[in-house]
Amino acid sequence: MMIVLIIIGFLFALVGLVGCILPVIPGPPLSFFSLIILSYAKNWEPFGVTFLIIMAGLTVLATILDYVVPAIGAKRYGASKAGIWGSIIGMILGLFIFPPWGVLVGAILGAFAGELAGGKKGGKALRASWGVFVGNIMGVGLKLAFSGTILFFYIKEMF
Repeated sequence: MMIVLIIIGFLFALVGLVGCILPVIPGPPLSFFSLIILSYAKNWEPFGVTFLIIMAGLTVLATILDYVVPAIGAKRYGASKAGIWGSIIGMILGLFIFPPWGVLVGAILGAFAGELAGGKKGGKALRASWGVFVGNIMGVGLKLAFSGTILFFYIKEMF
């Protein structure tokens, strides 16, 4: 039974890594769950309670930042509230219209449309859209680094 759980946990870690790129899969939470599965399979010996609590907190933080970082990127590149709201609306619509990539495309197009609706001209609206794109890439990088770190700890303690 232990071997089956270890394999399932490893699969969760791998799917978590993929989920960092595909927006419809919650990457960091799945990666964290792999640590719980491995700990359970090995009688809670590989990771201490403190480590698991810290990783749980970091999982929550990474998940929250995944939604905040694109808005920060948009703001840094001059997006207005209309652009940020457009980005959020576009992200939600994109999730349903063209999953999974619609989240990224919808956020960029939504920010552009929001800026145009807010009265900005093409160049400034495009710059705000670029900020959303940069923020999304930063969010993906953050999630990949976190889930990659979890995968490292998982493999290190797997054997």
